[in-house]
Amino acid sequence: MLPIVIDVSRIRVAVAGRGAGLQRRLKLLSGAGIASPVVLPSAAVSADALSGIALLFVAGLDEAQSRQLAQAAHSAGILVNVEDMPSLCDFHVPAQLRRGDLLLTVSTAGRSPGLSRILRERLEEIFGPEWQSMLENLAAARQQWRADGLAPDEVARRTRAMVDQLK
Repeated sequence: MLPIVIDVSRIRVAVAGRGAGLQRRLKLLSGAGIASPVVLPSAAVSADALSGIALLFVAGLDEAQSRQLAQAAHSAGILVNVEDMPSLCDFHVPAQLRRGDLLLTVSTAGRSPGLSRILRERLEEIFGPEWQSMLENLAAARQQWRADGLAPDEVARRTRAMVDQLK
């Protein structure tokens, strides 16, 4: 596993599927700031339709359609996630908790999505909505401290002190 966060403003993201699966993926992408992903038809797609896409999410299709679409995407060098079909996936999506720009994730490498969900729910209890404004306050303070020329270790110490005040 290589945990990374991708700046989706720099790449084209696509989704293909139907029904509830497609709606779940569209909601996931919207939450990540992708308001208008490329939506591919659920039938076979041409190489032109895949041109320029970096990530493809597939959901709500049967295994044969999902496999065909994943193979076409792989041939085009596109990273693919097919819901509930790990053998077709290049990556998986961890359980997520968003508080503005604060993003907490839990992954079991796909081995136990239920455990990921349970841990995310526990994180929701610890990290309530107030953490969104905490991040905003910390970011503003950090920017000022850096402008004042404080050393990174002092910035880290002050950050810890601000967070400890929440306890």
